[in-house]
Amino acid sequence: MVKTIDVFMLRDMFLGAAKNLALYEEEINAHNVFPVPDGDTGTNMCATAQTAATELQSVADGDLNFAKFATVLTSASLRGARGNSGVILSQIYKGLSDVITSVPDVLTPPVFSKALLEGARVAYGAVNQPKEGTILTVMRVIAESSVRASKGNNACFETMLEKLIEKGQLVLEDTPNMLPVLKKAGVVDAGGMGLMRVFEGFLMVIEGKEFPKVAPKEEAVSIVEKEDKIFAADVHDLDDIEYAYCTEFFVKNIHPRATEADIDKLRDKLSKLGNSLICIGDLNLVKVHVHTNQPGRALQYALDLGELDRVKIENMLEQNRKIKEELEKTKKPIGMVAICAGSGIEKIFKDLTVDIIVEGGQTMNPSVNEILSAINRVNADHVIVLPNNKNIILAAQKAQELASRHSVVLNTKNVAEGIAAVIAFDPTADIDANVETMTEAYRSVVTAQVTTAVRNTKMDGLSLIKGDVIGLSEKKILVKGGDLNAVTLELVKKMKMDEKDVLNVYSGEGVDDDTVAALQQKLGEAFPDLEVIPYKGNQPHSFYILAAE
Repeated sequence: MVKTIDVFMLRDMFLGAAKNLALYEEEINAHNVFPVPDGDTGTNMCATAQTAATELQSVADGDLNFAKFATVLTSASLRGARGNSGVILSQIYKGLSDVITSVPDVLTPPVFSKALLEGARVAYGAVNQPKEGTILTVMRVIAESSVRASKGNNACFETMLEKLIEKGQLVLEDTPNMLPVLKKAGVVDAGGMGLMRVFEGFLMVIEGKEFPKVAPKEEAVSIVEKEDKIFAADVHDLDDIEYAYCTEFFVKNIHPRATEADIDKLRDKLSKLGNSLICIGDLNLVKVHVHTNQPGRALQYALDLGELDRVKIENMLEQNRKIKEELEKTKKPIGMVAICAGSGIEKIFKDLTVDIIVEGGQTMNPSVNEILSAINRVNADHVIVLPNNKNIILAAQKAQELASRHSVVLNTKNVAEGIAAVIAFDPTADIDANVETMTEAYRSVVTAQVTTAVRNTKMDGLSLIKGDVIGLSEKKILVKGGDLNAVTLELVKKMKMDEKDVLNVYSGEGVDDDTVAALQQKLGEAFPDLEVIPYKGNQPHSFYILAAE
C-alpha cells in the first residue's frame, strides 16, 4: 500500500496523466457535441497536460521540491492550455498546486484530498457561468468523494484513487441527464471523460503499470467512431449561435501598476460582451477565452491591462456553415442503425453498409436515449432501425417516436434476422419498398441459437442442469446435452428446414476455428444438400447463432 508519495512520484503521476490522455485522445475527441468546437477536447486536454509534463521533466531532480513542482505545473499548464477543456484542466492543476506548494516532504491522502477540493473550487471559479454535466461536475464529485476515501489510518493512494475513479465514472455516465446537448447527441461529456483519463493515469503510475504505446491518430478510434465522428456534432441552426466569434488571447507584460482587481475588472467587462467566458491568471500572465460579436472591443479592454499575445479569432458561423454543407453533400435517402454485440457481427453489419452500430443485446439492452442518439446521428432522410433482440424492440419504438427524422423499426428479434434484413436492402428503392422487402426477408429466415443453461430448472419437458449446452428456437428449448457440436447438430435436425438451401453459422466468443470446422463437417454429412457457411461473430452468450434461408 502506498500511504505517502514524494515529489518524484507525484511528477511521475502527472507524466502518467499526460500519457493516458494521449492514448485516448481520439476517443475523447469523438465525444465533442457542441455546434462548432473550439478545437477537439481530447487534443486540447492532451496538449495542456503534455506541456505541463514536458516542463516538469525538464526540472533537474536536485532542484525539484513540492514548491517548485507547484510553480512549474501552474505556469506550464496555463501557458499550454487550449480550448475550454484545456483551460479548465489547467485551473484544476492550479488549485492542486496551491495546496501542494506547502507540502514539506511527502504527500498524504488527506492532503491530496484537500488539493482536489481546491482544484474543483478554482476550476468552478474560472468559468463565468459554470454548467453542471461537464468536467466541472466530474471534478467536484471526485473531490468531494476524496474526503471520505482519504480518512483512516489505513488510507492509501491505490484504494483512494480506485474509489475516486469509480465515483467519477458514475457521474460521467450521468452527464447526459444534466446537459440536454449531451442527451441529444447520446454521449457523455468529453471533458469529463478526459478528466477520468487523468485520474486513471495517476493510478497506473501508483500501481506501477506500464502504459501502452500511443496508436497513430487515425487508428486511435474504433471504425464505428471514426466513420460516425462527423455526426457527433450537435449541429444547430445558424440562428442558434448568438455570438459569432470565438476569441482567445493571452495578456502578458502586465502594466506595473496593475493589481489583481484589474484582472477582475477585465473579467467583468468581457462578461458583458458575450458568453463562454474564461478569464484566468495572475499579474504574470492572463488567459482569455470568450464568444462575442465584438472581438475588437474585447482586445481593446485587454490592452488596458497589458500586451496581447497569441490572438486567435474564429468565425463560428462560417465553421458551422461548412459542417452543414459537408453533411448536406453526404446525405443519403435511407440510413440504417443496428444493435448488436460481438466484433464479428458488428463487422458484418458495417460491411453491409449499416451506418451506426449501437452496442447491445442479451443482458445489455441499450437505453431509449442511446438508440435515439444513433437515429439522429445518421445523415439520411429516413432511418431503418434493427433492434435484433425482442427485449430491445420497445425501446427502439420509443426512440422512433422521439427522433428528429423519419424512422422505421423492423422487429428483428436476433442478429441473424437483422443480417437477413440488411442483405435485402436496396439503396435505389424508396423507404416503403425497402421496409416491405426487408420485413419479408427477416420473417422468412429460420433462426436458432446454442447457449448454456445458467441454473437448474425444468422447462419445455427438459430437466436442465447449470452448465448444460442447450439449443433453442425463438420460443422453445429444443435440445440439451454436454457436447457443443452434438447439441448443435440435433438442434438443426429439429429446425424447420423445409425448402432451405443455406445455413449460416455465426460462432461466438470462445468457439475456436477447429470446433467450427468439425461442426461444418458433421452438418455436411447429415445434410448433404445444405450449404453451411460459417462466420466468426464473436457474440457473447451464444456459442452459435443459426440462420437457415
